[in-house]
Amino acid sequence: MASIVAPAQDSAYQVESLIAQDIDAYLDAHQHKTLLRFITCGSVDDGKSTLIGRLLYDSKMIFEDQLAALEADSKRVGTQGQDIDFALLVDGLAAEREQGITIDVAYRFFGTEKRKFIVADTPGHEQYTRNMVTGASTADLAVILIDARKGVLTQTRRHTYLAHLIGIRHLVLAVNKMDLIDYDQARYDAIVADYATFARSIGIESHTAMPISGFKGDNIASRSEHTPWYDGPTLMEHLETVELDQTADQSRPFRMPVQWVNRPNLDFRGFSGLVSTGTVSVGDPVRVLPSGKISHVGRIVTPGGDLDTAITGQSVTLTLADEIDCSRGDVIAAADNPPQAADQFETTLVWMAEDAMVPGRSYWLKLAIQTVSATVQAPKYQVNVNTMEQLAAKTLELNGIGVATLATDRPIVFEPYAQNRALGGYILIDKITNATVAAGMLHFALRRAQNVHWQATDIGRAHHAALKNQRPATLWLTGLSGAGKSTIANLVEKKLARMNRHTFLLDGDNVRHGLNKDLGFTEADRIENIRRVGEVARLMTDAGLIVITAFISPFRAEREIVRAMMAPGEFVEVHIDTPLADAEARDVKGLYAKARAGELKNFTGIDSPYEPPLDPEIRIDTTVTTAEQAADAIVARLIP
Repeated sequence: MASIVAPAQDSAYQVESLIAQDIDAYLDAHQHKTLLRFITCGSVDDGKSTLIGRLLYDSKMIFEDQLAALEADSKRVGTQGQDIDFALLVDGLAAEREQGITIDVAYRFFGTEKRKFIVADTPGHEQYTRNMVTGASTADLAVILIDARKGVLTQTRRHTYLAHLIGIRHLVLAVNKMDLIDYDQARYDAIVADYATFARSIGIESHTAMPISGFKGDNIASRSEHTPWYDGPTLMEHLETVELDQTADQSRPFRMPVQWVNRPNLDFRGFSGLVSTGTVSVGDPVRVLPSGKISHVGRIVTPGGDLDTAITGQSVTLTLADEIDCSRGDVIAAADNPPQAADQFETTLVWMAEDAMVPGRSYWLKLAIQTVSATVQAPKYQVNVNTMEQLAAKTLELNGIGVATLATDRPIVFEPYAQNRALGGYILIDKITNATVAAGMLHFALRRAQNVHWQATDIGRAHHAALKNQRPATLWLTGLSGAGKSTIANLVEKKLARMNRHTFLLDGDNVRHGLNKDLGFTEADRIENIRRVGEVARLMTDAGLIVITAFISPFRAEREIVRAMMAPGEFVEVHIDTPLADAEARDVKGLYAKARAGELKNFTGIDSPYEPPLDPEIRIDTTVTTAEQAADAIVARLIP
């Protein structure tokens, strides 16, 4: 009996072993498949969501319960017969299903035997172009859909231009809904020719065109019998075989932004990040930027064990042979071919906020792991995506695209976006709301950013202050027009003069007669007004003076810029807090009356906002405090 049972057990074991080997082989093969990130974009109702749903369906990435729910939803929304509305697989937001449009960026994962995919279904409506930019920022390929009945539209051009601008090298022109024009080759050829003319005009050298029907499945996963005149690849074939950008990235110089300094104990200090381009091996010389210090790679550490070499796209921890300064936001690069560091650039901006860009306003700039303060000047020009004209512009509105000069408060490590997305692409964030307001691509550093250096002098601010026997400071009085800033500032200076203090008073009205006489009262001009006064105040504190300023200075962000210019503790913000009704009742200059009558535009408190300080060093409530008392309180705070 034993002689009969044993072979059966052995056979079962062998079968299980073979199954386990097959599973391991499958998982290993799946793990090492290449990954293609792509987006679908185009105008509203060109069939982007339907196409992605069809790709998921044809690649067998839909579970039975999902398919049952999809069939039920298709019937509920009115799809007739056996046809399925594949767009419902992707349009997850209730608002999208109700309106029949895509609002958010929907990401979906699917795979075939040859490759893994992450696809982003981006919005077609012009209002949500900013969402399309978000989806395109990490894509290797873009599928530009065109409704065969409508041809090339404005949004088609806009999305093509943005995809090209963002650096997507592989473009697929998918002429969709061919079933609705009876697979007319002449109509297809005309659309392709029209698109090709536009593509060449913006510098696109090549693209792949194909006739498809996302709804019917023509030329998606299999060739269609309805288009015998088309001899190109199906969409799936093209997606599976197109060359990936990672291959080109590996041939570029090594770059790794440091995301985290890994210090689990005193015996280990590593620098963790994602290799954005190139390869690095143990022993390679590397340079840490922006400091420029050079060392060698000691180890390449990963959760799965040490590596001899790391390649593009891998997350690793590097240890260095020398104890050199390296922090989050720094970049470890090839020692003999490092990126640049600069603080002024030419850039292309895609404005993504409802409120227009304010030239000169300070925003947070995030590039790779670096976060700095940045300002953008008025655009050199704005691009008309329909005609590619370069139009004069003073600002950028929602979805506007323009070229401008950008300056950061300190040098950042970068490379032109055309060479390196990770070190050339950035976002701007509003400092007050924390909302992302723009996406940008750096072109090159401006020469003056590298050629202009601070000239050191032997006599410094400490010597100037010692001669005057006082501590420099900037008293920044802010409040509404008519709050009493100038009156209180004048009293403060008189009291300090009686104490033999060296002062200078900068009044808002006075500086507009000279230094700032070229500025108006638009939001951008107000910002520039405060920037200039801040620079003058900083120079005066360097001279050892106590500077007293009286400016409405309505925006918190600009007051914070001036604070950042000063040495710690030298900026004293004084909020002259007067209710609007009280300030308007005084109206000694008649300005409120003119603003109410519409004769004075952009007047603070009427048709332009005032942002009161959130945590000023001194707050003066003028409803209970006289000007004399206010001046005494300010002097006591300054000189205890």
